[in-house]
Amino acid sequence: IFSKKILRSAFFRLLRRVALGKMQDALGSDYSAAAFRIASLLPAHRDFATAAGAGSASSSSGTSSSTSCSTQKAPAETKAKPAPKAPHSPKPKPAKAGKKPEGPAEGTDAASPVPPSGMIEVGSVKGTRDWPPELMRQRNWLFDMFRAVARKYSFDEYDAPILEEENLYKRKAGEEISDQIYNFVTKDNTKVSLRPEMTPSLARLVLQKGKAMLLPAKWFTICQCWRFEAIQKGRRREHYQWNMDIIGCKLVSAEAELIAAAVDFLKMAGLTSADILIKVNSRKLLQRVLELQGIHGELFGGVCIVVDKLDKVGPEEVRRELAELGVTPAAVDAIVDLLSMDSLGELKKRLPEGDPSVTELEQFFEYMAAYGCADWVQFSPSVVRGLVYYTGVVFEGFDRKQKGRAVFGGGRYDELLSKLGSPQPIPCVGFGFGDCVIMDLLTERGLVPDLPPAVQDLVIPFNESMRAQAITVAHKLRSRGRKTDIVLEARKVKQSYSYADRVGAERAIFVAPDEWAQGKVRVKDLRRGAGKAQGPEATAARGEADNEAVVSVEDL
Repeated sequence: IFSKKILRSAFFRLLRRVALGKMQDALGSDYSAAAFRIASLLPAHRDFATAAGAGSASSSSGTSSSTSCSTQKAPAETKAKPAPKAPHSPKPKPAKAGKKPEGPAEGTDAASPVPPSGMIEVGSVKGTRDWPPELMRQRNWLFDMFRAVARKYSFDEYDAPILEEENLYKRKAGEEISDQIYNFVTKDNTKVSLRPEMTPSLARLVLQKGKAMLLPAKWFTICQCWRFEAIQKGRRREHYQWNMDIIGCKLVSAEAELIAAAVDFLKMAGLTSADILIKVNSRKLLQRVLELQGIHGELFGGVCIVVDKLDKVGPEEVRRELAELGVTPAAVDAIVDLLSMDSLGELKKRLPEGDPSVTELEQFFEYMAAYGCADWVQFSPSVVRGLVYYTGVVFEGFDRKQKGRAVFGGGRYDELLSKLGSPQPIPCVGFGFGDCVIMDLLTERGLVPDLPPAVQDLVIPFNESMRAQAITVAHKLRSRGRKTDIVLEARKVKQSYSYADRVGAERAIFVAPDEWAQGKVRVKDLRRGAGKAQGPEATAARGEADNEAVVSVEDL
């Protein structure tokens, strides 16, 4: 006697075999792909696609194996394996200690079934993004603001290859970036890397120009960077970054100029000082305090890398990692105490009178007040930045309303060019402003505008016999600088007017035989009066209603 469960299982196995057989007879070699498509529509039975793929493989090899199989003894019947679980709801595996779980990339389903041969995976590679037109318009909107601010402050744009020699990024161990590089060996045995950041490429370009470069120089770029890191909100494995750098100025006025430009962008995007707080510190100041605790040289760089993790791992983990570096318990206590201070005046009391690192920071805050940015900036000793090449003022901009990753950050790196081969030190300061975090923030605040396709005129031929005349009109409009599209396939006039409204066209230019014979066309203004408020269906239905006129082709 069988239980209901066993009967049900046997029935569905039999039903699946019959269905697969019928499908194979009807579709032949195409049945595996068809089964996969059907399975994708029925998530609860995605094992159907697995069975279909297996059936296809066995049927394709059946002809060649039938002779040999017929001479062999049939194998003993084995116990039926349970159907595989639906791959869209896998049992989560526990994450390894110290390793962050990785989620699927945006726009992809990391757990979707593997398509059979001949079908492509339509999602982007994990950690990367596609840019269809609607998202590309948003990206261009953001980049246009980056460029507008940079040019407003007289910065020149530059670029460099995304592929660089690997040794450009090989620095002291301990930085996260050292383990996140996309690197490989080319066919000519050169070790290369996709750039994880732009600053080393900038340094290489400056060294390349040598004494021919007029200093100080103000350069900016919008570059794509690659890092193999854990995927989370605001962090992917590729991102675009707006970099602004001032080369050849050793005064803190350069830092003030850069942060004023960043604030200008934030204002342009619709944010205020109530949204963003820029935390500022000085590596020089931190170094002076730690020197009093016996922390010098390379140990200082290691301490900075650990301290930079404070917000991610917490004070107890910072204490543990500092102890592993060989920092004494007394010095660990002094460092943690230092990080808890919230005013420059409090820290100033611990240093000799007139310490230059304190004077420099005081001058910086004075300049920020002159720029009208005093309410955007605040001294914060916990900001040290995780890269070892920073030497002076460092800063990071944070969202005041929620604790998260920095919106942007940067600082002074006076020694980097010397380490890369410059015969003499060249002072530099700059910032990086990634696109991921700022776009997430602007979207949450409702500050990303509606950006429809940019079409000013849509030219509509009456029928195919008027195609050449419509092309002539479109050509005239484009030569006058109008953003013009043309209906490329014959369609009903009502549908063409509806399409014009849907793409956001300002005007619909209708080219018909009667008007053309008089050297004229019919123009409908779609963005004035009731045109847009009533939607595309109403616009199409009005026909020759309001906002329409017959005008000379020369007067368009």
